[in-house]
Amino acid sequence: MQVGVLALQGAFESHIKTFETIGIEALPVRSTQDLERVHKIVIPGGESTAISMLLEANDLRSPLIERLSQGMPVFGTCAGMIILSRSIIDGRDDQVPLNAIDISVRRNAFGRQIDSFESELKVKGHKEPFPAIFIRAPIVEKVGPDVEIYAEVDGQIVLCGNDSTLVASFHPELSNDTRIHEMFLSIGN
Repeated sequence: MQVGVLALQGAFESHIKTFETIGIEALPVRSTQDLERVHKIVIPGGESTAISMLLEANDLRSPLIERLSQGMPVFGTCAGMIILSRSIIDGRDDQVPLNAIDISVRRNAFGRQIDSFESELKVKGHKEPFPAIFIRAPIVEKVGPDVEIYAEVDGQIVLCGNDSTLVASFHPELSNDTRIHEMFLSIGN
């Protein structure tokens, strides 16, 4: 199984290092050829508008949508969550989501960069809390019937998924805890 991390913009290197910590070699994905080599992919945090435009500029949007529609497992963190959503409540016209999971998201829902915070997150199925780092984080405002909610902060959904997709408002790659990445690896197996 080859895991890929979209490496056009954002925190892709931290995801690659997290996978290395658990003994998984992750391939940086920058082209359609790279995408063809992977079985699972991470869409990292960064700037959702930039990632959306770079998917177009690198001719990756259509091939990625095709792979996702075929059930390729995908994990989106922060901006990746926004990109993978069905709709972006406060999005821009040039910010076109990939429709990988039936959620509606609001960008920067917890405020600006200065409002970033950490939270000990109670995650469904985990005994110990997860040290979640939120940086200009989105929230999920609406979920479809096939979406399972795994964690919330103050009643706001921050971790959820379906059979092939896991999305997080926070940055698990910035903590020293690999459990959310391991959760992603279990999808589709």
